[in-house]
Amino acid sequence: MRIALLAVLALTLSGCATVQRYEAANDVHALLVSIRDNDRRVFEAHVDRPALKRQIESRLLAETRKAQPGDGLAALSILLSPVVADVAGDVLVQPRVFRAVADYYGYGPDTPIPNALVIGAQLKPAGDGRVCATRRKDGPCLLTFTQTAGTWRLSGFEGDLSMLRTKR
Repeated sequence: MRIALLAVLALTLSGCATVQRYEAANDVHALLVSIRDNDRRVFEAHVDRPALKRQIESRLLAETRKAQPGDGLAALSILLSPVVADVAGDVLVQPRVFRAVADYYGYGPDTPIPNALVIGAQLKPAGDGRVCATRRKDGPCLLTFTQTAGTWRLSGFEGDLSMLRTKR
């Protein structure tokens, strides 16, 4: 009886994760379309700007701190890094910057964006009620989405920071 109950509980919990993935898929689709079309209004509706900006800033600061100790330029960089990271966070969180990320996933300007059903199958649970997008089924999370106020919003970017470029 216990084994059957545990099996039902496991199936129920995995079903919740599946539901989350497919709920998020519509919003991820809308985000991809906004990036493709450079639609700032829709992009802003599907991005948790404060969370994403904080996350990008902290990664930029961590990279700066890796500089060689004793280097005068490194010391100046560390001193200025919070200001630079704040400005960079504002500049980098926009649709045209995330174009390279969409390209990485294979969604170029001329590539049709798959429907929500296909996107939902590609998302995976990331814990704490979040879902994430990976390039490969067993790959690491690159984009993390969190549901706030009924909308799944981009809240984290774990890809290579060099992908976030302002010039195209």
